[in-house]
Amino acid sequence: MGFLKPRLPDVDIATWRTLPHHRRLEPLAKDWALHGFGTPDAVFLAYLVKIALYVLGGFLVIAATSNVGGITDIGSWWTEPITYQKFVVWTLLWEILGLGCASGPLTLRFVPPVGGFLYWVQPETMRLPPWPRRVPFTAGHRRAPVDVVLYLIVLGIGVVLLVSGSTHGQPFDTLPTWPIVVLLSALGLLGLRDKTAFLAARPEHYAVMLLVFLFPPNNMVFALKLCMLAMWWGAATSKLNKHFPFVVSVMISNTPWQRSKRLKRKLYRDWPDDLRPSSVSALFAHGGTVVEFGVPLVLILSRGGWVSTAAVAVMVLFHLHIFSTFPLGVPMEWNVFFIFSVLYLFGHYADVGAGTLTSTPLAILLVLLLAVPPIVGNLRPDLVSFLPSMRYYAGNWASSVWLFRKDGAEERLDSSLVKPAAVAHKQLAALYDDTTAEVMLANGLAFRAMHSHGRALNGLLTRAVDDLSHYLVREGELVAGVALGWNFGDGHLHDDQLLEAIQFECDYTPGQLRVITLESQPFGRPHQEYRIFDAADGLLEVGTVQVADMVSRQPWLSADDVTIPVDVTFSAPRRESQVLPARTISTAAAATVDRPRPRPQPHPRPRPQPRRPELA
Repeated sequence: MGFLKPRLPDVDIATWRTLPHHRRLEPLAKDWALHGFGTPDAVFLAYLVKIALYVLGGFLVIAATSNVGGITDIGSWWTEPITYQKFVVWTLLWEILGLGCASGPLTLRFVPPVGGFLYWVQPETMRLPPWPRRVPFTAGHRRAPVDVVLYLIVLGIGVVLLVSGSTHGQPFDTLPTWPIVVLLSALGLLGLRDKTAFLAARPEHYAVMLLVFLFPPNNMVFALKLCMLAMWWGAATSKLNKHFPFVVSVMISNTPWQRSKRLKRKLYRDWPDDLRPSSVSALFAHGGTVVEFGVPLVLILSRGGWVSTAAVAVMVLFHLHIFSTFPLGVPMEWNVFFIFSVLYLFGHYADVGAGTLTSTPLAILLVLLLAVPPIVGNLRPDLVSFLPSMRYYAGNWASSVWLFRKDGAEERLDSSLVKPAAVAHKQLAALYDDTTAEVMLANGLAFRAMHSHGRALNGLLTRAVDDLSHYLVREGELVAGVALGWNFGDGHLHDDQLLEAIQFECDYTPGQLRVITLESQPFGRPHQEYRIFDAADGLLEVGTVQVADMVSRQPWLSADDVTIPVDVTFSAPRRESQVLPARTISTAAAATVDRPRPRPQPHPRPRPQPRRPELA
């Protein structure tokens, strides 16, 4: 790969373009196994610079506002309670601004490289309320002035917390409580109006920790230790599935410093013919899960000495390894925060035990916040986002693909939606060219196909449309990224709720846009539920796919059969796809330029059952 230009797969582009969709995936998946996404080295350097700004900026702000000493005296004040509190606030602000997770080129966000605040301070951009039919004054999908005000309050009160202590002659022991109450209240109200901005703040981490700061300070350290333990164990529990070895093989294949093709081949059963994960990938995956279960238990029970030191070292290396792989969701700051937390809570304060947790209300609150969402989210993943469920990067995510007919349907997103960023193809084409943009987007589809759920989505494509050659296949992640300003692997941000909002704005005709959604696998069940929607006609089909069928197939399925067995539980009558001839396609695409934003009435949508509410 080059410093500025991506390394494209070694295929004959002219021939590759003539292949059907599933056959185009095959050479890309085989190439991904050895070379990953082909990201330019400059991109990795840019992320390292961003992380340096995050760390240095945070500690400069803490040093300048807390009267604890200068940045050169950090060794004497990094263990102060207010230091950790402000680092939590700093990280929450960094994330809700859109500078952390889901930013930059590794999420196919190029121009601009961030979404976040560019969307959430602009009225008329798109929002997704979690319970629009149940919570008064939250219905609708366009951002109103009240949404902007709530977002700005979160930012403003966060700044107030960061500068608290700057006018006093001695440092605070802890932050004042009233700004924390205001920040959490504003964040909660914002979440009722827009789950996207709420989830971007990573409330399952930072908001819970802010709640801890409201209780007597002597409770803080051990309560925070419990927060960390819950996050590790929640993540480890979510990896007890057949999906996670797929994640590990794909992640290591994309690691920038790991360029040994010999090792990468060993990650798969028989590269290039069989790209199912090998026993080596399974060993790495399950070994990491054992570490994530066992070592945090040692940390929470030990009280210093060499045992604590060894456990701290293991968890620091654990998160450094995740950091070094540059996973495509880029949770880089999250891993840095965890490393600091390990050193702070389990290193310096290793001797602080359960006896310091004296507040019964805090103990009850921690159980409710740290145990209930993961339990419900694993049993009913359709009800809870995978973030508060703590099901991180385990391969068992809700996901989707969007099928835009080649008659200008995708371009209509740019002409009909208020948003700072163009669709991903245009962003890439502006930096490189149309061919590079096409191949890079297809390489993103190959990344999805390498996972177990990607095999299911590819096997469902022919159930969604009659002739796939007339459609552009797009990642739901990319649609959510350009429409909402943030995407981080949560398929609930690009399911039928987003489709309804986009249909209201774009007014697609039947067959012009179809979406396949795949829900996560519930704990203890052998299948995953899929749904197929038409933007105009609503729900077309509901069924289940067996996980055993997903994990036994190749990313491109097979040369003879590009379908996957399903159990259909609901099917609606369908219209013809109404494929337009090539001449009409180009005319229709041109007609979408400068198209005024329509305000049609939403189309009726038949459903086999009412839409389930989601706990954001």
